[in-house]
Amino acid sequence: MLVGDLYMEKIEGDFSKFWRFDVLPPINRLSWWWWWVLVLVPDPIHPERSRQLMVLWSSKETPAIRVSDHWWIPKARMLVDGDGGTVMSGMVCAWWYDGNKMFEPLLMKECRMASVDDNHPLWPDEEKETGMGAGAVVPLTSEDLSFGLRPGRRSFWLNLTSDPEKVREGSPKDFSVEMTPWWERPSTAKYKNNVFGLNMGYDIQRVHGMKAKLNIDGEEVEGSAYIQKVGVQAPSLPWFWGMLHFDDGSYLDWFMPHVSPSFTMKDDTPWSMRDFFRTPNAGSGIFHDANRNRTENFKRCTVELERQEGENALRDEQGNLLPRFKIKVWNGRTQVSIHVRATSRARWVFDQPTRAGFVSHLTYNEYPLEIEKIAILDEKGLRSIDDYEWIRGNAEHAWGILN
Repeated sequence: MLVGDLYMEKIEGDFSKFWRFDVLPPINRLSWWWWWVLVLVPDPIHPERSRQLMVLWSSKETPAIRVSDHWWIPKARMLVDGDGGTVMSGMVCAWWYDGNKMFEPLLMKECRMASVDDNHPLWPDEEKETGMGAGAVVPLTSEDLSFGLRPGRRSFWLNLTSDPEKVREGSPKDFSVEMTPWWERPSTAKYKNNVFGLNMGYDIQRVHGMKAKLNIDGEEVEGSAYIQKVGVQAPSLPWFWGMLHFDDGSYLDWFMPHVSPSFTMKDDTPWSMRDFFRTPNAGSGIFHDANRNRTENFKRCTVELERQEGENALRDEQGNLLPRFKIKVWNGRTQVSIHVRATSRARWVFDQPTRAGFVSHLTYNEYPLEIEKIAILDEKGLRSIDDYEWIRGNAEHAWGILN
């Protein structure tokens, strides 16, 4: 894979903890762990959009939680053996957007999951390269729902079988994804760890951009992928997040947690009077710029949210008008302004019993994006959407508070 004169034979970064979740001691109702993969591929019918697959392998330290009207009650706590192997109760969840229809959930399956790395005795003996960070999470189900990193960190794989009901509704049945390095900056794992106190904090590892080959019921298509592994041990607050992949290998994201009356919302209604103002809190972003062969870190970020209007306004599967986002990130050298609109909506609704009979709530929305405008201004000039063959992306908006 070439971007300019850059070439990668393997995925770089420290993967020694990528297949483990015992970094911080668990906290009842607060600890939440997941691997999350987003794959973006062309849409031949609507080239301004992208088809997208999201898959999540997740577990939580909780007596019970309702996930989109499905009650999940863990049958056992997470267990870690002497070699670092993990067995946990959890769920595999997914959605698929075909450029027109959102299949959500594409899959929502309770299961036990085993996670091992290449130092574990259960890792296949024929794989001779150990200690490189290869590993996998393997749900203990009759279908292959695995996600893993191959020996030598040459590629990730992902396998998924859809829920039979969604197949009857028109979704594909089988997905298989192979993800390989794109170039050094987005394809090197980035790691963040922060402990606030009382063991509350987060542990996050991300691979911002990968090349992806996706097999959809025998159809081969090429696109890109984003990967993250997250452990969070703190109450959630409302946030905006989003990412873009560019045809030249560039990657951009934004993140704006905020304080808002929306943290008191108890439903998934997208346009609530409680969301009438937001106080930004340490917005940030990053831009791996392939054209300049450099990375820009942003400590300033603003996000504006508005309803789509007019004859071309798009709606979600429930008939709600979809949002348009206006994002700006900047530092002393580079400024990026983006106008995007959602083309669909996947929503995940969480309700968790907490103290004194109260129930905490979180609505988590994911939006496949259509890029309308982009302006990238730096010391070398101005770039726009016309400077790229394609740009594909996804945005998040969450409200409520889960504790």
